[in-house]
Amino acid sequence: MDHYGLVEIEDYERLIGAETVARIKAKAKLLEDLRIVNVNSTYYGGGVSQLLSSTTLLMNRLGLRVGWRTIHGSPDFFSVTKKMHNALQGGDINWSERKQEIYEREVYENSLLNHLTHDIVVVHDPQPLPLIKYYRKGGPWIWRCHIDLGAPNQELWSYLAPYVERYDAAILSSTDYTQDLITPQVFFMPAIDPFSAVNKDMSDDEVAGRLSHHGIPTDLPLIVQVSRFDTWKDPQGVIDAFNIVRQEMPCRLVLLGNVATDDPEGPQVYESLLGQQSDDIIIISYQDMALVNGLQRKAAVVLQKSLREGFGLTVSEAMWKGTPVIGGDVGGIKLQIKDGENGFLVSSVEQAAERIASLLKDPDMAHEMGLKARETVRKKFLLSRYLEQYLDLFNSFETVYRIRP
Repeated sequence: MDHYGLVEIEDYERLIGAETVARIKAKAKLLEDLRIVNVNSTYYGGGVSQLLSSTTLLMNRLGLRVGWRTIHGSPDFFSVTKKMHNALQGGDINWSERKQEIYEREVYENSLLNHLTHDIVVVHDPQPLPLIKYYRKGGPWIWRCHIDLGAPNQELWSYLAPYVERYDAAILSSTDYTQDLITPQVFFMPAIDPFSAVNKDMSDDEVAGRLSHHGIPTDLPLIVQVSRFDTWKDPQGVIDAFNIVRQEMPCRLVLLGNVATDDPEGPQVYESLLGQQSDDIIIISYQDMALVNGLQRKAAVVLQKSLREGFGLTVSEAMWKGTPVIGGDVGGIKLQIKDGENGFLVSSVEQAAERIASLLKDPDMAHEMGLKARETVRKKFLLSRYLEQYLDLFNSFETVYRIRP
């Protein structure tokens, strides 16, 4: 690292080997004259913004010219797009003319604010999806969907699919999310930045200091879930499972979350949980990456008990720290956890409670599972792999577009 500690691809060499680093650098060299831009709906909160921050910086350190834009919207717009997000993950929606008008009008306004004349444009998730309608493409446009599309609401998907089919490729996190589209679909999973504040090494003293700063006692085993306050993350199910476990053995639950700026439902979910706080149930809404890091390291067990999950970066984050993880048997979590080997998959509150108790009772099993979890992330879920897949996709368009000078 140099230049104020910003990560370079060479920093990954001890994790992935010199040959892989050289291969990535060669692929990046082919793209260094291109202008590339990402467009999403928020700089803050959630896994998408984390991914974009780390990936964009690393690409630029490799010599590419990569930008990042966010669209603006009114509270009504983000209320509509949150309902769309829920519906794409299988929820119900009353897709009215009024909602459609709000959505399309504000995307159009954003098209006037952003002049996307880049060689490659990557649009993330449904919020800015229709932007493509308002530009003359000078190169490939790619739609990157981070949502669990295993069973989307068909009324909404029928409305959105024609927009997707204007794109030159659609990236999905899993083949389970495949849709009937003319647009080619490619599949690659998100990944973690091992050098970010949320994942970098911390000493035991640093962990203790960070938890103490936030008033989190460590006299009991910690059960932890870190995620946005979102009903799809099932925070109530986590509390219910914990309440079963603590009848059998002493432990403490920490729910740490934040509210993404494009998610108007988050504050309501957070406030709905506060009445259950106690000495042994700590609920925190705070943006502190070092606290996330420390909690995932100190936890006896990390949960990600999602009901739907496009991927779930917090699973790989905790696995990287050698902590055993219990995840919902859904979506992208199943791509990371092999049940009974490097973690546990569960489908109910009762199963979650049973697995928590088993890990607390058997620290040797928990330790072995944590070691396997870390190695899984090293092999499959580091940002270097994610970056290389993007480079491969960008380079593949040479036969379609003359995107190089």
